[in-house]
Amino acid sequence: MTKAADIMHPGAQWVPENETVLRAAQLMRELGVGALPVSDANERLCGIVTDRDIVVGCIAESADPSGTPVGALTKGTPRWIPADADVRDVLREMEEHKIRRLPVIDQNKRLVGMISEADLAHHLSDDLLGEFLEKVYAQ
Repeated sequence: MTKAADIMHPGAQWVPENETVLRAAQLMRELGVGALPVSDANERLCGIVTDRDIVVGCIAESADPSGTPVGALTKGTPRWIPADADVRDVLREMEEHKIRRLPVIDQNKRLVGMISEADLAHHLSDDLLGEFLEKVYAQ
């Protein structure tokens, strides 16, 4: 049985909620990613910031990325999946909430990886991938 840990991209990195949007964007560039999990002071998941959040929620609002905390761009309750969850649970979570990136958390509630659409494309059958894409992108 395939688990979340089997398909995730390991070594995901947090950005603290009090870090600037500018630093988050720089970190995305350095890591070659379009989203970063956001952590609170206890290194617990409190959100996810995407490149789109930065553009729409900061730049387009004429906010100063070097003075805006990344936590100001996060909203709602972040979704995550345990590392030992079955891949079908991963798909269900992403489909139900129409999300494209999902943090993977270990038993100690620490970030161990991220699952993206690219990870799904590499590990799922064409049928399962097609079903996922239809559910996430359907209006």
